[in-house]
Amino acid sequence: MKIAIDAMGGDNAPKAVVEGAEKAISHFPNLHITLMGKEEEINQYLTNRERITIVHTDETIDAMDEPVRAVRRKKNASMVLAAKQVADGEADACISAGNTGALMTAGLFVVGRIDGIERPALAPTLPTLDGKGFLLLDAGANVDAKASHLLQYAIMGSIYAEKVRNIASPRVGLLNVGTEDKKGNELTKQTFQLLKEANLNFIGNVESRDLLEGVADVVVTDGFTGNIALKTIEGTALSLFSMLKTELTSTFKSKMAAAVLKPQLKGLKSKMDYAEYGGAGLFGLKAPVIKAHGSSDATAIFSAIKQAFTMVEHEVSSTIKAAIEEEQTETN
Repeated sequence: MKIAIDAMGGDNAPKAVVEGAEKAISHFPNLHITLMGKEEEINQYLTNRERITIVHTDETIDAMDEPVRAVRRKKNASMVLAAKQVADGEADACISAGNTGALMTAGLFVVGRIDGIERPALAPTLPTLDGKGFLLLDAGANVDAKASHLLQYAIMGSIYAEKVRNIASPRVGLLNVGTEDKKGNELTKQTFQLLKEANLNFIGNVESRDLLEGVADVVVTDGFTGNIALKTIEGTALSLFSMLKTELTSTFKSKMAAAVLKPQLKGLKSKMDYAEYGGAGLFGLKAPVIKAHGSSDATAIFSAIKQAFTMVEHEVSSTIKAAIEEEQTETN
């Protein structure tokens, strides 16, 4: 299996990317990784060259670049070259921790959509209190959506949860302002009916306050609402850990208590750590495209590679394609 990675994307690139790639190579004996980026900088951190290839380029896409313009003009950018490897059949999947909008653009224009997919969705796996996590889609690929888009999100999310996360009959929930069947705006009301009639384990409407309790394995919403939910969860987790740290280091007694609780606090932090779940998949494309978190360390990069590897191994893209074709046949 071959995976192409944008070595220059993310706050900790290329060091974290190289270290994550080396860890993945030692973990997966049949994996070959191609790193796109500045060869001299990559070589500073590369200690194991077995099954790791570098494709040199000086061009990169940074956080301030306008996504569509950058992808069209910077054809030799490390992110674009990674996507091109997939499009040309030289790689089975690609990963970047760089500009989210640019990666989505490269996914659409370079890798391409699965026939029948109206809108791809950005789908991160977020933590739950039981440590199992849930898939949220869409988390911002499309701020506007139709009910038919959300139905496709549910189908794609359910396939991913079953194939990659090994969840039998994943519970699919529709994010709404209440759990009653008739709640919500026109979009959620129409989507509710479509999901109810679909061949899915649809459990009905779910509220945002219950997401971290693990109320569903797959949570479907439009990209505007999903992005707000995602950033609210991330911000709340960061704020809580910051407050805990402040309180537990404020006095001598609290420092003593913190020392006693250190193993439990580490376990709690690990349970709520996005790095354990990999990146956000851009679902609906012809091959896996993974957006790793911008602040990814080596562990998060390894998790994203593991995620991409599993998606390729279990043929998630082709399974989604077949499911969409079947859904369209039944509709027609």
